[in-house]
Amino acid sequence: MRTLVNGLIAGAVGTSALNAVTYLDMLIRARGASSTPNDAVQKMADDVHVNLGEGERADNRREAVGALLGFGTGAGAGLCYAAAAHERPVPWPVGMLALGTLAMLGSNVPLAALGVTDPREWSLSGWVSDVVPHLVFGAAAYAAYERLD
Repeated sequence: MRTLVNGLIAGAVGTSALNAVTYLDMLIRARGASSTPNDAVQKMADDVHVNLGEGERADNRREAVGALLGFGTGAGAGLCYAAAAHERPVPWPVGMLALGTLAMLGSNVPLAALGVTDPREWSLSGWVSDVVPHLVFGAAAYAAYERLD
């Protein structure tokens, strides 16, 4: 049980770091937030015939659910890593890359499956905006997991 709790905590730390880097990128480049999470929430709601409301209420619900799904992705990556790394030493580059990859796959595979995005069409800037925060997620989550373990 302790291993899973440590994985959840590591996932939360990684998610906080990913969010901080993403907001820093938005600040530096003066770019807006991605609409992808909101688009995915709308697509899922449409697919299961859930009405999110109208206007601002629907916008707020999409934004909230999108953020919560991001926290869930981070928690899931931390849990998967904890289950796989339990009782084995994992060198930091491997652990960091594993956690970053788990988080990146956990967010991008469902988005691509929903048809909300297609990574094959991303520009270099789009890839950098996705890879860098996920590497930071991996580094922060790995450090937290190792500290807790």
